Amino acid sequence: MNLSVSVAEEWYGKICRLKVDRARQEPAPHKPLLLLVFFDMLEARQLSGGMLELTPSLAFRFSVYGSVVAHRRSQPLLVIFPFFHLRSEGFWQVLDEKRQPTSERNRARYAMIDPGFLVAASDPGFRQRARSLLIAKYFHPEDRAALYSLCDIKVPDEDAIAEQVRYQPIAEATNKGRDARFRIMVLSNYTFTCALTRYRLTTVSSECIVDAAHIHQFAASRNDDPRNGLALCKNAHWLFDNGLWSLSDDYRVIVARGRFDEECLDPGTKGLLDYEGASIHLPRDQSKWPALPNLRWHRKNKFKGAI
Repeated sequence: MNLSVSVAEEWYGKICRLKVDRARQEPAPHKPLLLLVFFDMLEARQLSGGMLELTPSLAFRFSVYGSVVAHRRSQPLLVIFPFFHLRSEGFWQVLDEKRQPTSERNRARYAMIDPGFLVAASDPGFRQRARSLLIAKYFHPEDRAALYSLCDIKVPDEDAIAEQVRYQPIAEATNKGRDARFRIMVLSNYTFTCALTRYRLTTVSSECIVDAAHIHQFAASRNDDPRNGLALCKNAHWLFDNGLWSLSDDYRVIVARGRFDEECLDPGTKGLLDYEGASIHLPRDQSKWPALPNLRWHRKNKFKGAI
């Protein structure tokens, strides 16, 4: 099986971002342990029709893995918790005994594996890498050797383990660079000044009060062109994202009257309604002004007032 790099990276990313309880000195081991067990059962061909069943056999395997870290836990490790909660991580959907989706933990009986994850996990190279990441990222150094041995993996040297702990999927690293570039370009275009309030504050330690806000929501557009951005202070950004104000095609503020209640206790403080009809602060270079299609998308899809 030839697993594409992009598919593998997507699932490595999910593995590296597991939502685990970090109240203790180390992350709660439940989800990582169950994923290790899942890989074992897949290899042993103990899954039927892409389903992982909550059985005594699954519970036994989980308890064996759990025995490695049990000495660090005051409460017993129960498989039902990760079996149910991994549904929110995108690895599988939880079904009841009638194989219907359920949101009740005590009714969970089957896990229908996400098809994309099943394809990735069916690749031996992916499983090996995924196991190494899980062990390095979520377990105490003193427990890693036992888990590597349990997974039939040669114990890596300390440098290799440290690299796995620091591992960041390519897509995430790319996104960080993209976000940073967008922020630099947008804030520079607006001279680090809020487009709505015209307030500017920077510090000698390089902090800045404004955000680089997307006009056409990035999740919908994947558009990081600076003309899809506005420099906005925190309050203005929140109000904009929540559709309480937008911009006309001539870059004047329109406000969602009747959709909010505001009060300024200091007579000198401006409220959102005070900006209605005002022109925003724009870059000196007109070619860097917000693109009209992006403004129109925001008015149509986010703005809560009448146009």
